[in-house]
Amino acid sequence: MTIFCSHCHQPLQAEMNCLPRRGKQAPRAPRPFRSTKSASKARRDQINAELQALRSLLPISMQEKERLSYLHTMALVCLRLRGAQLFPPGTPPPVGPALGTELLSLLPGFLLVLSASGKLIYISENVAQVLGLSVVELLAQGDTVFDILEGQACEDVYKKLLLAQEEPGREVTFVSEMCTSKAFRLQHGGNRVVTVCGRLVALSWPPSPSTTAFLALCTPVMHSPADGKVASQDDIFQSTHILDMTFMDVTESVTYHLGYHREELVGQSWYSLLHPEDTDLAAAQHRAVAFGAGAGPAVLRVLRRDRAWAWLRVWARRDGGGRCITCICRCLR
Repeated sequence: MTIFCSHCHQPLQAEMNCLPRRGKQAPRAPRPFRSTKSASKARRDQINAELQALRSLLPISMQEKERLSYLHTMALVCLRLRGAQLFPPGTPPPVGPALGTELLSLLPGFLLVLSASGKLIYISENVAQVLGLSVVELLAQGDTVFDILEGQACEDVYKKLLLAQEEPGREVTFVSEMCTSKAFRLQHGGNRVVTVCGRLVALSWPPSPSTTAFLALCTPVMHSPADGKVASQDDIFQSTHILDMTFMDVTESVTYHLGYHREELVGQSWYSLLHPEDTDLAAAQHRAVAFGAGAGPAVLRVLRRDRAWAWLRVWARRDGGGRCITCICRCLR
């Protein structure tokens, strides 16, 4: 059998080829095998040693230090660093951290200090009495105030913090649900509704984002049931409005909660009773219900007959073939 070259089409003998052959290359020496296992272990040991050193510097009990995970350790360290940046050594400490345990137990809520951007700087230890979570457990949720809020309150809280920045020294109040422990939710049937009342304070002059802090007192209102569920008929009243939120009718129990008689409210606007800072939130709920998009509950301040403010959790829906709006209002305090 004759074999022809595919290049020049000439007959070939065995083991012949007319194509030029490449020079033989010397075989490469095999690379020595390097194990990265020991290097990785050394890095892990170094990281663990640094975390242990940081943990030892935290001003908490030895029992608490032993329970700290790496995540909790870094969260506490970041909290302390932000506090040290805002309140450097040699400057007077903020009012909150200077309070002792005895004084904190007398407060109706817990103290909260935020940076201008909403970063957590200080949380008083008595937060566990309100939310069922210790400071360490709360920090595991995140390092901003928005991480410890539940529901759709973040946007409203963000607007309130912006308002505080625009008008330093002005008292700002908002209500929101905050994260709670599982045991708290099982016992009370829901998260804790908390009133946050505070103001932005400049700690040095001229003020800057790094030298201002939002100091607030967080007071529990009441635990809130799941959306759409009402725990007791004694806590609620119901009102019916035309589409522009003018009262058409209201249950007689409104007298117990707000002090008004039914006849005084019929024909009045719902907005005439609202706190000025809550009108935007109420208007957003009103628009969503009016256009059929659906809206969740809103926590609003309503003016009582005695000129005090009552906190209401309001559910709204369209009824009567879309010709009216019904509000179910639960008094929080």
